[in-house]
Amino acid sequence: MTTGVHGPTRAAIDEKTLRQDRWWLPPLTTFVVFSAFVVYATVRAFMGSDYYASPYLSPFYSPCLGDCVEGASDFGQPFRAWPLSAALLILIFPLGFRMTCYYYRKAYYRAFWLSPPACAVAEPKTKYTGETRFPLLIQNVHRYFWYAAVLVGLVLSFDVVLAFRNEEHEWGHMGLGTLLMLINVVFIWLYTLSCHSCRHTVGGRLRHYSKHPVRYKLWTWVSRLNTDHGRYAWYSLFSVALVDLYIFLIANGTIEDVRFF
Repeated sequence: MTTGVHGPTRAAIDEKTLRQDRWWLPPLTTFVVFSAFVVYATVRAFMGSDYYASPYLSPFYSPCLGDCVEGASDFGQPFRAWPLSAALLILIFPLGFRMTCYYYRKAYYRAFWLSPPACAVAEPKTKYTGETRFPLLIQNVHRYFWYAAVLVGLVLSFDVVLAFRNEEHEWGHMGLGTLLMLINVVFIWLYTLSCHSCRHTVGGRLRHYSKHPVRYKLWTWVSRLNTDHGRYAWYSLFSVALVDLYIFLIANGTIEDVRFF
C-alpha cells in the first residue's frame, strides 16, 4: 500500500510543492554551514596538537584526559596510553548531545536526508518509519547525552575560571581568549538548559505543580529558554569553533593573545 505523500488520504498533487518562496534556502544553508563545521571539527579533533596556549584550553580537548601537553590536564591523564588524539575521548559526548538534539534532528533531517526538505514539500522517500528502527532508534538516548552535556558545561566553566590566570598561573589576567571562552560557555549553558530534555527533567512526570513550586518555577524558566533553543544551538556551534580557532592560532604562533590586563 502506498504511503507518505502518495498515500490514499493525501491530496493528489503531482508537483513537489506549491510553495513560491525560496523554501530551499534554509536547508541549503544548514547543509553548507553544518558540513563546514563537521569538516573543521574532524580535522581539529584528529590533529592532536595546538589545542593549549596557557592559560587557554580548546573546548574540543576539555577535559584533556589523554597524553596531553604540559599544563593542559587539570583532571589528570587516566587515558595516557590512548594512542589517538585526546579530543576523541571527549567529543563523543557533546557530539552525541548535538546529533540527538531535537532541533538538530529537524535541521539535518531536512538538509541532508530531505526528510522532508521543508514544510509542504514532498520528500523523495515513499516509506516512513520514524525513529523506531536502527540507527535512528539511537536518538532515544538523547536525555542521557544531556546529563553528559551538563558535566561538559561544568568543565568548560572551570576552564573559564582558569583563563583568568596568566602563563605563570597567577590570577589577575584577562585577554581576548578569556572573553571568548566566557561568551562560549554562556552560549553552551543556554543551549544545554534550553534543551527539551532539561525541560522534562525539571518539570516532567508531575501531576500537581502546586505541590512542587520549586520545580514548577524551574520548568517555567527552562520553558522560556526553550523557545530560542534553535538559536542557542547555532550560537554555541559558532562560538565553540571560534574559541578553538583562536587558541589554535595562538598555540601555533600565528597570532598573539590580545591582553586587556
